[in-house]
Amino acid sequence: MIADFWFDPSCPYTWLTSRWLVEVTRVRPVEARWHVFSLAVLNEDRDDDPEGDPEGYLWVPARVAAVVADRYGQETLGRFYTALWTTGGEDQDWIGDLRAALTATGLPTDLAEAGLTDEHDHLVRASHAEGMALIGGDVGTPVVAVSGAGAGRVVFFGPVLSRVPEGEQAGRLWDGTLLVAGTPHFHELKGMPREEPRLP
Repeated sequence: MIADFWFDPSCPYTWLTSRWLVEVTRVRPVEARWHVFSLAVLNEDRDDDPEGDPEGYLWVPARVAAVVADRYGQETLGRFYTALWTTGGEDQDWIGDLRAALTATGLPTDLAEAGLTDEHDHLVRASHAEGMALIGGDVGTPVVAVSGAGAGRVVFFGPVLSRVPEGEQAGRLWDGTLLVAGTPHFHELKGMPREEPRLP
């Protein structure tokens, strides 16, 4: 079974969902593949600013992630994404964090400069569009598309998590999510109001 995971690298809730997926790969026969999603692209034509990003800083990590994917592939993108959230320090800015993550991934640190130019925005937009085309509608990040789970591809947004389930609990959530999202004509399910993400 293959789970294609579209993520915005700046979103803490998406980071937690990605760690759930990594946990799932340990307890279920699932292979994760990584793709770039962009909240900046998603919200660029809106009158409001749901992410509170008037300066466009969300473009920076998405651009770098898209270049990493384009030049080095989705597996390296997955390692870079992990490093982005597990290296660096509180005193660094986006570029400092990106350079630390690139170093930890064994990639050239000058790739961080790609975040400061729109030269590679077409890569961000293309990856984002691929994920959105699978699910459509008014969704955010992450988007997950699962192949090999039965007839057709099962596609869903989320789940939005504030902490990472582990072991068999992660596996049960996976099983349930596939069951619900794979039900013909299913559209939406919501839980309790969100709490702040509990980052490891």
